[in-house]
Amino acid sequence: MNLFEEMPDDRLPEIIEPEIIDVSAHKRERKPKAAYDEMFDNLPHRQVPLDTLTDEEKKCPVCGTQMVPIGTETVRTELVFHPAYLERVDYMATTYECPSCKDSPEPQFVKDRGAAPLVPHSYVSAGLAAHVMYGKFINALPYYRQEKDFENQFGVKIGRGTMAHWTIYCSENYFTPMINYFHRLLTGRKFVAGDETPIQVLKEADRRPQSKSYVWLFRSGDDGLNPIIVYQYHPTRNGDAAAKFFQGSAPGTYINVDGYAGYNKLKDFKRCCCYAHIRRYFLEAIPKGKEKDYTDPAVQGFLYCNKLFEYERSYRGKGLSYKQIYSRRLKDQKPVVEAFLAWIDKQTALGGSRLARALTYAGNQRLYMMTYLEDGRCSISNNLSENSIRPVTVGRRNWLFCDTTDGADASMMVYSLLETARANGLNPQKYLEYLLEARPNQNMSDEELENMAPWSPKVQECCVNKS
Repeated sequence: MNLFEEMPDDRLPEIIEPEIIDVSAHKRERKPKAAYDEMFDNLPHRQVPLDTLTDEEKKCPVCGTQMVPIGTETVRTELVFHPAYLERVDYMATTYECPSCKDSPEPQFVKDRGAAPLVPHSYVSAGLAAHVMYGKFINALPYYRQEKDFENQFGVKIGRGTMAHWTIYCSENYFTPMINYFHRLLTGRKFVAGDETPIQVLKEADRRPQSKSYVWLFRSGDDGLNPIIVYQYHPTRNGDAAAKFFQGSAPGTYINVDGYAGYNKLKDFKRCCCYAHIRRYFLEAIPKGKEKDYTDPAVQGFLYCNKLFEYERSYRGKGLSYKQIYSRRLKDQKPVVEAFLAWIDKQTALGGSRLARALTYAGNQRLYMMTYLEDGRCSISNNLSENSIRPVTVGRRNWLFCDTTDGADASMMVYSLLETARANGLNPQKYLEYLLEARPNQNMSDEELENMAPWSPKVQECCVNKS
């Protein structure tokens, strides 16, 4: 909803007067549909010759001469689905004996056992484990649904408890080193963001199954560097979770979060507010039918925020550098924020009303409303975190809860890998399979782990999403 275009000049708050832009009348053109070659250029491609005409139909209707082919053209295109399949693979170990010692009291043997199984005493492969985890954490398919699907599609019984065990074992033994590496990198970033959302864990020590636990999200900001996204399970919403995660971060690190007071425990951080949250509060406070009543305080508060977002969109549209964004913000947006703060101080509202909630929320954020102006790499909103936490909230509607704390920890590790892979342009399932084939371990150096990170050239080459 863009209220500026229809707002009379004499009723605008002074600071948010709209620019007068002469836009000539135009007819909206329908966007052309993408050609099949563009839509499906990453798929295997084959051509099927059509030969449905009879010999009689190929005769010239004028003279009766048999016609000859002179060319072909594509008359239709189909996408053919090839169902996935499971294959049993037996690894055959050869035993060798020493022929010279064969008849001695101590005959000598050696067996080529090859690499250890991915999970001890299990038939799971890297590809199958990655498929199961992708199904749950990207497609939000709980284990019990996958259990039914394996039986219906392939006639194989794989229990939900078995799949949960695979996830926990792989997370504890192969994913932990990479997650710890992500953590170390993230605490070295100057621009970060955070968010949190409830989760239910049934078997927590000294807690009822109905108790509310939390997923904490910590990620890199919009700094132009490789995206890193880390999820953690914590029993509570206490801000100590954020303080512990960022222990060791440099003073002066910028963090973009919502209005939750728990982030105040990040003492040496520079906190940026989320104008999207502030704007949403004012939007929800606008009375029905009053959307264009520009004397309404809720509409005016919404307009102040919207003006800032309009400037941000214009900067991105022009492809401005971070340095240029910094300069333009001081010129364009600082006066808007200053006027917005002065406007908030003058407002009154009935206690308990939506407008009162909006004014209170915005007023509580006043210490953080100017911070983003200090650097062009700071974000005006916490939308990056909001988008990153969404896969958890969507999945939670289907799988509902985690059974154990080990399962919750493992789930957060898998989410971290999949979403970081996706943010770096990878096929997340391929990346998970790649890691399970490589099997990172605690003895690896940061240099070795860097070569397995989603942004490394080697990984990009083999796991990039070709869509």
